[in-house]
Amino acid sequence: MEGYKGESMRIMGLDFGSKTVGVAISDSLLLTAQGIEIIERKEENKLRKTLARLEELIVEYKVKEIVLGLPKNMNDTLGARAELTIDFKEKLERRTGLPVKLWDERLTTVAADKAMMEAGIRREHRKEHVDRIAACFILQGYLDYRKNEENNLWIR
Repeated sequence: MEGYKGESMRIMGLDFGSKTVGVAISDSLLLTAQGIEIIERKEENKLRKTLARLEELIVEYKVKEIVLGLPKNMNDTLGARAELTIDFKEKLERRTGLPVKLWDERLTTVAADKAMMEAGIRREHRKEHVDRIAACFILQGYLDYRKNEENNLWIR
């Protein structure tokens, strides 16, 4: 899946859950994140269809890197959900050949919920959007971090 010489590249952000995977994609300038899809997972321990759909999106959007939300506990420890996420990261890297970065996703679901509330999305409709929006927050945080690191290189 390597290649795409001379074309713009994008970064994919993922919010990996037991029932769904929220997917966001950066613009080609790597400045903004847009939520594009929520992949429904039929069974928590089966990933074949999820990985196949992610591969299709990677090709379609010319993704060069993936950012995966890591659900740390508030005290900075890793729980069972984080362990499953790390296992998913390894499968994703093996399957796609792309680098997968883990990104602290604490409070992204809270932020996504707040953003939907402020946008006037009714409570009963929020559940269908939250994972995609959380993926946006994960990816946008990473894009902003990259931009800041880039700017700091110029200052030194």
